Amino acid sequence: MQDSEFHGLVDELFNRIEDDIDSLDQDVDVDASGDILTIEFADGTTAIISRQIGNHEVWVAAKSGGYHLFLDENQTWQCAATGEDLSGLLSRVMSEQTGTQVAVLN
Repeated sequence: MQDSEFHGLVDELFNRIEDDIDSLDQDVDVDASGDILTIEFADGTTAIISRQIGNHEVWVAAKSGGYHLFLDENQTWQCAATGEDLSGLLSRVMSEQTGTQVAVLN
């Protein structure tokens, strides 16, 4: 994959995540700045989603840990450590940080 294709995919992904979070009935803010998407929760904690250009990965840093995701042959972002797809991972970490069930990217 070329870097330009990777940037396009991640730009689209960040936009989808922002739209999904903005539509939630939660006190959660999301801010995109360069290669980083910051999700801030009502209690002041954050989750960070960042693009890693060199290895064409998306990384998620949350209260529960750090996760590296790669794009699999089905064009799905997968976590190498947990086996979760990005939707499942984000839904889980956001649910943990808000204390209520949250579903994103479904």
